[in-house]
Amino acid sequence: IIVGSGPAGHTAAIYTARANLEPLLFEGMMAGGVAPGGQLTTTTDVENFPGFPQGILGSELTDKFREQSARFGTEIVTETVTRVDLGSRPFKLWREGADGDKDEPDTCDALIVATGATAKRLHIKGEDEYWQRGMSACAVCDGAAPIFRNKRLVVIGGGDSACEEATFLTKYASHVFIAVRRDVFRASSIMAKRAMNNPKITVLWKTHVTEAKGDGSVLTHVVLEDAETKERRDLEVSGLFYAIGHKPNTAFLGSQLEADETGYLLVKPGSTVTNIPGVFAAGDVHDKHYRQAITAAGSGCMAALDAEKYLEDLAAEEQEKAGKL
Repeated sequence: IIVGSGPAGHTAAIYTARANLEPLLFEGMMAGGVAPGGQLTTTTDVENFPGFPQGILGSELTDKFREQSARFGTEIVTETVTRVDLGSRPFKLWREGADGDKDEPDTCDALIVATGATAKRLHIKGEDEYWQRGMSACAVCDGAAPIFRNKRLVVIGGGDSACEEATFLTKYASHVFIAVRRDVFRASSIMAKRAMNNPKITVLWKTHVTEAKGDGSVLTHVVLEDAETKERRDLEVSGLFYAIGHKPNTAFLGSQLEADETGYLLVKPGSTVTNIPGVFAAGDVHDKHYRQAITAAGSGCMAALDAEKYLEDLAAEEQEKAGKL
């Protein structure tokens, strides 16, 4: 069973299906507040995924992932897994709405967790209207888009991610503002200095972004509020980027798999193997460094190959036991 429907989940499905492992993939139903397909569905033009020289819409790319998975025989279920029992094999998984103690679970001998991570957002006023129309949570994914080139942009955040993304955006933007809620960065000293020394970056200390405004089509400016005086003013920008972190989608696992202090699953270095034999983690659910569609897809391939090897070894072990009996 594969839980997750982004590039990691579908790549794992393609590989396991072609290996005749008959994968069952749960793509979720607005799991983590995101449509089946994961974070790519919240992105417009994807220009850095190989094979699409003219770029492709994020939703179209995820549709192609799904189509390819289904072509090789993956059974895709548009439901969300809300509870699992990894204490014994076969592993047990329960679907949303049928996850009581008396409900029958789905079972498997190998499980690939590819549920990704969800970018944290502030849900300020105007966000629903201008999300994907000037607002994003991934500078690396969207920063080079024509809508942001040679324009003024604002990044919200005070950590390493905010400094890194603001610095990245200076490659394309005319100027980048960083709105920091406090009077100091939480970022490491080297990242903070790099941002503050960049002539194309202005740091707005003690500043909250409270509203996104536009012309009805795209974002044109944001409303800033001074954290101390509460005074408000408009800032003309064509893009707003959240850089306030991500939350891995692992709540349904309870505490059965080892994770770091922020919830990202831990794997054996150089593999997708978790602390429970037969359970594998792929994509952003364990990768908090790269967080790209292409790296997630590669991780999904690794998980499929790790799972195939595990099942082969398991079958050989059981055959050997049967022979001795």
